Amino acid sequence: MTTKYTEDHEWIRVDGGIATVGITVHAQDALGDVVFVDLPEVGKTFAQKDVAGVVESVKAAADVYMPVSGEVTEVNEALRADPSLANSDPLQSGWFFKVKLSDPAQVDALLDETAYNAFSANA
Repeated sequence: MTTKYTEDHEWIRVDGGIATVGITVHAQDALGDVVFVDLPEVGKTFAQKDVAGVVESVKAAADVYMPVSGEVTEVNEALRADPSLANSDPLQSGWFFKVKLSDPAQVDALLDETAYNAFSANA
């Protein structure tokens, strides 16, 4: 499984043709305590960089962008019930949604961990 990152502070972990998407540790640190998430509808198709959801914290609200084009196959209902998972475990149980890739080559253009860490250090 490969994990990649976007400059909008989403992570994506690809397993076969399905990608799991969430927000990065940097994003949840900047947002503070997450109190609400608006997740996309299962079955909805998005283009890369479309707004796929919203995360709200006590400090701010931020859009969650689709890192790759594809169809949403699953959303994290546990996150909807307990938005604080985005803070306590953003890279595992705090995932947002899963998407069936329509263009797997888009993943290759995303940042690897080293490049993302360098980018987020200056963000």
